[in-house]
Amino acid sequence: MRNKKLVWMVEIAIFAALAFALDFVKWSMPQGGAVSLAMIPIVIMAFRRGIGAGMATGALFGLLQIVTGMMSITPLSFEFVILQVVLEYIVAFMVIGLAGVMKNRFDEGFEEGSKGKMIGAVIVGVIFAGAIRYVIHVIAGYFFWGMYAEGNALIYSAVYNATYMIPLVLLTGIVCGLLFAAAPRLLEAKTA
Repeated sequence: MRNKKLVWMVEIAIFAALAFALDFVKWSMPQGGAVSLAMIPIVIMAFRRGIGAGMATGALFGLLQIVTGMMSITPLSFEFVILQVVLEYIVAFMVIGLAGVMKNRFDEGFEEGSKGKMIGAVIVGVIFAGAIRYVIHVIAGYFFWGMYAEGNALIYSAVYNATYMIPLVLLTGIVCGLLFAAAPRLLEAKTA
């Protein structure tokens, strides 16, 4: 049992570090946000070990961004900054692990030999998790960045976040779907 927990912790750390490294290969938006491959290792953990491991990987990835200063924060009071950092960097990346809600459907597709079912499960899981992450960023954008909006802050935040979240979710879903269908052993969780 102890070895199993250690293997899980090591895998979470490795995949979070991989997400952090992949975040350097990105297309950055002029006012913030970026399209990168960083979500892929988090989604792998969500399908490999389940939702909890995926969420832990996402949270650790967010913490890595915080401790390395790879974040943008508003010049507000200390309490607002703490709330913003937790919402935009811990919670927003943690919910990517919710893609694992489709793990059982993926496993069914694997057992049936249906690559279409496998790819579909991955894409649906990524879209589900990406939609939740998008809502978190819209809320954060409204409350923390709304002062910079031109016009209605909520609409501005929704449109702005959609400009990078839609391509990000589509890219992640397609890459993970094809990767998992081509190499399903990547998701086999061996225990020490």
